[in-house]
Amino acid sequence: MSITPLMPVYPRCGVRPVRGEHCHLIDEDGTRYLDFASGIAVNLLGHSHEGLIGAIQRQAATLMHVSNLYGSPQGEALAQRLVDLTFADTVFFTNSGAEAVECAIKTARSYHQHVGNEDKYELITFKNAFHGRTMATISASNQDKMHKGFMPLLAGFKYAEFDDLESARALMGPNTAGFLVEPIQGEGGIRPASEAFMQGLRNLADENDLMLVLDEVQCGVARTGTFYAYEQYGIEPDILATAKGIGGGFPLGACLATEKAARGMVIGAHGSTYGGNPLAMAAGSAVLDAVANDEFLAQVRKKGERLRSRLEQFIGNYPELFDCVRGRGLMLGLRMKTESRPFYAHLRDKHHLLTVAAGDNTLRILPPLVAGDAEFDEFFDKLSAGAADYQPAEAA
Repeated sequence: MSITPLMPVYPRCGVRPVRGEHCHLIDEDGTRYLDFASGIAVNLLGHSHEGLIGAIQRQAATLMHVSNLYGSPQGEALAQRLVDLTFADTVFFTNSGAEAVECAIKTARSYHQHVGNEDKYELITFKNAFHGRTMATISASNQDKMHKGFMPLLAGFKYAEFDDLESARALMGPNTAGFLVEPIQGEGGIRPASEAFMQGLRNLADENDLMLVLDEVQCGVARTGTFYAYEQYGIEPDILATAKGIGGGFPLGACLATEKAARGMVIGAHGSTYGGNPLAMAAGSAVLDAVANDEFLAQVRKKGERLRSRLEQFIGNYPELFDCVRGRGLMLGLRMKTESRPFYAHLRDKHHLLTVAAGDNTLRILPPLVAGDAEFDEFFDKLSAGAADYQPAEAA
């Protein structure tokens, strides 16, 4: 038997974490790594946050799962908090970001079809986006590497150029149901949309009674210095998919929607066995307890500004390696002048610094939001040492 017990779909590296302490991961051989990947923007409270751990432990000892045949005091409480904090009037809980985006796609279509507009089913999405790995979410992305082996794709998606309003406008037609967009592309290379683009999409949606659907799976939940990134663009969406940080490490996602957008999401329209289970609700509530306040968000913005400033100063020492810094809050990208993955591996394997590679030759820097001065100093020590002894030709 040649296939591994774990289906070999991930190019796993040699790092094998067994324990976490605040902003560090400890390998099974005892090696400590500074974790500025945060499980790809998931572990926003680090790896040993007492509030999150305590909430999960207490709930696990009380009630983990029933089913959605019954009332959900835990789900109702967390949904109300999200409604109070955002544009939304209603929430559907999922277990992952892909499920949240799936629900968002269904909600956008159901808005039109509930009132008899059966021809309005297409969502205009944007090139280099990443929306998940289900059939619908890979169909919503234009990346051939995600499509290979899974053809045919699902119909109902057109791909415009990211941050190009005229490209989106040109794809509009009688079948258009709305737009699906990441305010900041994560996998695509930490590329923030412009304010004019996001406001333009909102205006197009308003003028044509279309749904503006935001994928904030990676950029949401305090990561950019506001609770959700859309707040920085002076707009509100109709539908929003969120996950990753909202559970702090526990599998949790959600689809948020206005009452208007959710008019077609009636009894029997959608469901999930595990979505909204009491254990996930406890984790989500603990995360909100920590991050959904002005003081914490202000700290994220302050840390993000300091980190960005130091990065911009740092890259001036290595003009042959680095091009620019981009992003918002503690969702930052270091764009390189050569392929970023060899440098990402060099930092990980030689200097025990964990980051995340992304598209457009970009290194994602996604520290836990609770990281402090000591962790940032350690980060720059490791990054500086890594840049100093990096040989691109050898790494390639």
